[in-house]
Amino acid sequence: MLFGQNAHLTPHAPTDDGPSSAKPRQQTIDSYQVSPDLPRYIAIPSIKVTKTRVIQLGLGKNDQIAAPNNIYDTGWYKGSAKPGQNGAMFIYGHVSNWSANGIFYNLKKLHPGDKIIITRGDNKVFIYQVDSTRVYPYNKVPMQTVLAPTDSSKPGLNLMTCTGQIIKGTSEFNERLVVFTTLTNT
Repeated sequence: MLFGQNAHLTPHAPTDDGPSSAKPRQQTIDSYQVSPDLPRYIAIPSIKVTKTRVIQLGLGKNDQIAAPNNIYDTGWYKGSAKPGQNGAMFIYGHVSNWSANGIFYNLKKLHPGDKIIITRGDNKVFIYQVDSTRVYPYNKVPMQTVLAPTDSSKPGLNLMTCTGQIIKGTSEFNERLVVFTTLTNT
């Protein structure tokens, strides 16, 4: 792994102002393209997340997985599995910024059995089912667990966002919510 076992994701964009809350236009979302084998869109019907872009993310400062620059986008960590591949795909999204709720604001409302839909660049659809959710202190997220599937014999998708309380004097939350899922279609 390229980062420490207890590495945590930064809830910040590269600027001090935090992630943007400028909603992308529908035309921008519809015309978004990625390679055929990469995640293009995520949808979570039970919490009304529809056709949201999945941006590629690498590592940022201090070997932390970078965060999307916009609260209405999600980010796929390119060091994780691709849709349908063995292992776990990892997608991160913002809960909010100072002015608006982010795309994963209602992630805490997911329950076992809820569906998450990933559309790949070639428009192939993958449906994952929620297995469980867990909350970790922001500085003790077990990244080896987060980057692994719930069932090692099936591809997984794990989602993460911030939760808890704002740490005084910062714009960071003190906890991370992780949703663990397993692929239901092949």
